[in-house]
Amino acid sequence: MAHILTAVEGTQADIVPVTRALISVSDKTGIVEFATYLASQNVELLSTGGTAKKLREAGLTVIDVSDYTKSVECLDGRVKTLHPKVHGGLLGVRGNPQHEKEMEELGISKIDMTILNLYPFEATVAKGASFEQCIENIDIGGPSMLRSTSKNHAFTTIVTSPDQYEEVMKEMQANGGTTLALRKRCAARAFALSASYDSAIASWFAGQLGEGAPVETRVYKPEFPLKYGCNPHQKPAQILSRSGAPLPFTVVNGVPGYINLLDAANAWQLVLELKAATGLAAASSFKHVSPAGAAVAVPLADVECEAYEVTPEAAAALTPSALAYLRARNADPMCSFGDFCAISDTVDEDTAKILKKEVSDGIVAPGYTPEALAILKAKKGGKFIILEATADYNPGTQEYREVYGMTFSQKRNDTIISKDHMKNVVTPNKDVPEGAIRDMILASICLKYTQSNSVGFAKDGMMVGVGAGQQSRVDCVKLAGRKVCTWYLRQHPKVLALPFKAGVKRQDRVNARVRYIEGDFTDEERVRWEAQFSEVPAPLTEDEKQEFLKGSTGIAISSDAFFPFRDSIDHASKLGVTYVAQPGGSVQDPQITEACNDYGMTMCFTGVRLFHH
Repeated sequence: MAHILTAVEGTQADIVPVTRALISVSDKTGIVEFATYLASQNVELLSTGGTAKKLREAGLTVIDVSDYTKSVECLDGRVKTLHPKVHGGLLGVRGNPQHEKEMEELGISKIDMTILNLYPFEATVAKGASFEQCIENIDIGGPSMLRSTSKNHAFTTIVTSPDQYEEVMKEMQANGGTTLALRKRCAARAFALSASYDSAIASWFAGQLGEGAPVETRVYKPEFPLKYGCNPHQKPAQILSRSGAPLPFTVVNGVPGYINLLDAANAWQLVLELKAATGLAAASSFKHVSPAGAAVAVPLADVECEAYEVTPEAAAALTPSALAYLRARNADPMCSFGDFCAISDTVDEDTAKILKKEVSDGIVAPGYTPEALAILKAKKGGKFIILEATADYNPGTQEYREVYGMTFSQKRNDTIISKDHMKNVVTPNKDVPEGAIRDMILASICLKYTQSNSVGFAKDGMMVGVGAGQQSRVDCVKLAGRKVCTWYLRQHPKVLALPFKAGVKRQDRVNARVRYIEGDFTDEERVRWEAQFSEVPAPLTEDEKQEFLKGSTGIAISSDAFFPFRDSIDHASKLGVTYVAQPGGSVQDPQITEACNDYGMTMCFTGVRLFHH
């Protein structure tokens, strides 16, 4: 069993004046200003190499570490600060008689603050440097001083980033030194930096050997607290960033919650990929980490305008972003109630005006015009959540998730669905027009961010039915198919002609139309439903529904995994499906192909499974 050291006692003080600081930084942002402040407080400055040169050029008095230690830098600069006079000055326990005596005998002066950065190892690797150059950029002296200063934080202050300079100066100005609370915070951040740095080196080195890293260390930086997690009793909760990397979003307005941010992360990736695959402005509408709707900017037919409560003239004038969101929201407007949406392009005034009318929790987009921002900030009494996506964000190649004490790691699903995935047409009918390819791409990308099992239907650049999270694939088809029927029947003349009373709210009209189509009222419900109309509507009969649904055609269906039985195709045939996209790869593929042939459908094998959990 390892020997455990006992604590070394000293004279503990909350505020420790800074009389001597050691400065050695590779990132020289703000260092001259910080060092100038320290000098104005009569702090003696020790430094090395390029840092010392820069400080002298600014007119500051600096003592070279080699002069302080009486030992020259050597071995191409590999040995600069690895000396008892440096580490003794950092590690000596103030007020401990033995330490004080030994420091005096050895000529070791107390060093109260260390300001350093570590060699840019990860940046060197990212530039594709040689193995030898990467090795040379492994910092030795920096981490050693970092750990020494952090260990002795009861008396010494470690500063590892330019973003700490202002806070340290304010504390020194207010208190005449640094407080113990500040020193603890700085030490915690420094140890996290050390762990992250060593983890990056270990992972890279193991990769050079063709082996997995013997230990995986991931370091996170707390960014902001959340009110709670998935449920109100799941406290505490917070959002953290990967150490050294930004968050994918900046909060512009409102206070996002745990599920809001999960929706935002999935919704944003979906529209990014849709825009890249189609070249069209894209929008998505998310609820509980699955899309209620998704669409690209395709002009509306007149009957769609009527069903979505927009005049043809107004629809024709919509910007691409506004048109995409109008379609996405109207895929399943009941499920989109209280959605979190994503827009691929800068949000303009037209898009903001559409959102203003809808019940929605928030939005993520790459940017906002001033006019749009003013409209959205006023929504929900100023509580509408507005996130701005981080440009050129790199999420990394590996994903990690902790579940019940286990950490799962996998390569991120970075497959981008494109036209190439729709080239393997396996049915005799090879006719796949551009619009159908677009719709199959749309449905497939949508399913990539839908809880599995999932199946989706698309038509004219919009999802018209998403079936998510079912254990049976045919149940996915039936669930999504029910939504397709509702979407299409919203265009039935009797639905369009419902005589609402003046003052019935927009969402109430949406809900009333859906219930009219479904028709399965309780007696109590019927009374309340009929009260919304100036005259009681005649029922929409089953025969009328089926007759109208015969006009549904040209719909595309995509599945996140292969169809195991033909029952899914049989059911899809009732909904006007003409085009099928699925991974293929089942022993039942010949039967599925035969079923598609029976109904005159065209089927593509994408070769890519898209499970999402």
